[in-house]
Amino acid sequence: MLFDIVLPSVISVVTVAIVLLYAKFEAKIKLLFKEEKEFQIRDAVFLVIGMSVMVTAIVFIPQQAILVLFLAAYSFVLFLFTYIALEKWYFAVLPSIAFVALYFLSWNIILLNAFALLFAIFISIYLGGLFSWKTVLVFAGLITVMDVIQVFGTGFMGSAAGKFVELGLPVLIQVPTFPVDSWIGLGLGDIFLGGLLAIQTTQKYDRKAGVISAVSVGFAFLLFEIIMLNYEFAGYFPATLVVVGGWLLGLGVYRIIK
Repeated sequence: MLFDIVLPSVISVVTVAIVLLYAKFEAKIKLLFKEEKEFQIRDAVFLVIGMSVMVTAIVFIPQQAILVLFLAAYSFVLFLFTYIALEKWYFAVLPSIAFVALYFLSWNIILLNAFALLFAIFISIYLGGLFSWKTVLVFAGLITVMDVIQVFGTGFMGSAAGKFVELGLPVLIQVPTFPVDSWIGLGLGDIFLGGLLAIQTTQKYDRKAGVISAVSVGFAFLLFEIIMLNYEFAGYFPATLVVVGGWLLGLGVYRIIK
């Protein structure tokens, strides 16, 4: 039986890290958004619509425009989170400068994965506190439906991912599989969803529940890859289905343990 332990392990470790780091930075994040309200259901709906429009637009936007847009967005995210952590703007600009310099001068798969995971962690922590239990459930359901439509219906998700791979942008991680000798990719949106669900699970129940849900998402990817590798499944698949399935499994395990 063919299986892979690399991607499931990466997902579990990163999602657990999101849960633990959010607890560390929660006070600062809430202070930053002290005058902002939590996302309402309509905000979650608009966010999913915006993400769907962005995926569609990327298919038709020239590659150079995509490059400029995403380098600027990532640089801003790096600056913002570093500023939240250090509260010194002259230190906060250094990671952004380093990112752009490395991208043009010595970019490789290791740096791509490292920055991709950093962005997934930062965005999850940054936006995690703006959701409530109700809105995160709505968001998870809608983004899964959108993912299925954009993968199997329009095919735009695969086309957009292809452009990102060609440009080498850290919008997805690409890791080798083991013990199977191959490679597999996963979009940052899927990691963000897993982190967001784990944060809100921690908020509603406790940290143990958040960690269990994080590990169970990785376990779900282990099962999914077993099916994919042994039944010669190829092509793009809406991984949000796996994330949500793993998260629900984690909630079930937590309730049984408790």
